[in-house]
Amino acid sequence: MNVNRQVARSASTRAKLIKAARTLFARRGYAGVATEEIVRRAGVTRGALYHQFPAKEDLFLAVYEQVERDLTERVDQRVLGLTSPFAAMRAGIRAFLEECRAPEVQRIVLIDGPAVLGWERWREVAERYGLGLMEAVIRGAIDAGEIVALDVDALAHLLMGALDEAALLVARDPAATDAVAATFERLLDGLSLVPAPAPGAARADPA
Repeated sequence: MNVNRQVARSASTRAKLIKAARTLFARRGYAGVATEEIVRRAGVTRGALYHQFPAKEDLFLAVYEQVERDLTERVDQRVLGLTSPFAAMRAGIRAFLEECRAPEVQRIVLIDGPAVLGWERWREVAERYGLGLMEAVIRGAIDAGEIVALDVDALAHLLMGALDEAALLVARDPAATDAVAATFERLLDGLSLVPAPAPGAARADPA
């Protein structure tokens, strides 16, 4: 029982630190937030912070992964119910780019993520949440005869790389979201084996 209480207490402390840091990092960025402020906002001791996260960067990584996970879940909800894998791919990419306009996503995922963690580590986390989903919709679209049959792994990595660049464009200029999304959709349409929708029209989702 004592062990269970200790585990629960540790989990609660960790959650408080992540919640406090997420709010502060989103507002002022990683460099603009001191660990003293995180501890104070979380209502825990400095010792508790360093027990959970030996370095500030470790806490940022936990925050970043939580934001990525939440972002992925929101995008999944936006495409839920679409029976066409290709339609889901197009809708999911547009939903992701629209999410990138959120200040929290811009600051934590797109600006501070690569700067704090380094490009390779940042991509590794992003791919952990997005690459599997991208591979799944590509494979589904190929199996459904909706897109050209190409190497799934290669195509998924190329699209993820392009999506990263598109997201950074949106972070720099949120007003360009529609133009960036429309351009990406035209690139996807180059893979399609079904007629592309007219400009500005939604692609029909086949039953």
